[in-house]
Amino acid sequence: MLVIGLTGGIGSGKSTVSRRFSDLGVPVIDADEISRTLVEPGNPTLEQIINEFGEEFRNPSGQLNRARLRDHIFADKRARLALESILHPAIRSNMADQLSDLDTPYAILVIPLMTETGQADLVDRVLVVDVPESLQVQRVMLRDNISRSNANRILDNQASREERLALADDVINNECNPEELDQAIDKLHQKYLRLSDQLSVDVTRGN
Repeated sequence: MLVIGLTGGIGSGKSTVSRRFSDLGVPVIDADEISRTLVEPGNPTLEQIINEFGEEFRNPSGQLNRARLRDHIFADKRARLALESILHPAIRSNMADQLSDLDTPYAILVIPLMTETGQADLVDRVLVVDVPESLQVQRVMLRDNISRSNANRILDNQASREERLALADDVINNECNPEELDQAIDKLHQKYLRLSDQLSVDVTRGN
C-alpha cells in the first residue's frame, strides 16, 4: 500500500484537503485526531502529561486544559519538547496500527508537524498544502479569534514554508478557489492510484 503524508503549516487548509481525499474513498488517518483521543480522561497518555506538567493543566471536568497547555508550550521550548516526547511515540504507534488494518491502494497520513518531528520516514511520498505565510496568519486570526502577534508566534514555532517545500514530493497551492482545489486533488488522486498500481507490479516482480 502506498502511504502519502499530508502536511502543511497552521491555517494552510490541511483539513479541507484531507476531507476531499476522504470523499474520494481514501482512508485518512489524522495525527491531530489521534492526539485528541489520547488525552481523553482515562487514557494513560493524559496521566503522563499531567504527571509531567501538573494538575493545574487538568480541568475540573477531568479534561486536559488544552488552551492552557498550548500557551505554556509556545512560551517554553523545553515544555514543548517534553510534550512531544510523550505524544509523538503514542501517535506514531497508533497510526502504524491503523495502517496495518487497511487493504486499499493508498492511504493518507495527516501529520501537521512532519517536518519538525522528522516523521517523513513513515510515508512513501510527502504532500504539502502550501499558502503564503501572510495568508496563514489571516486565517488563524479569524479561525481562533487571536491577535496577529499570537498568530505569528504560532508560526514561529513551526517549520518555515521553505523547509516544508524542501521535503515535498507533491504540492497543493491552497490559494485557489474550491473548484480549482478539488480539481488539483482529483488529479493527485489519479496519480496516487497509478503509483500504487506500479508499486504492486514492482512488489510482484520482486517476489
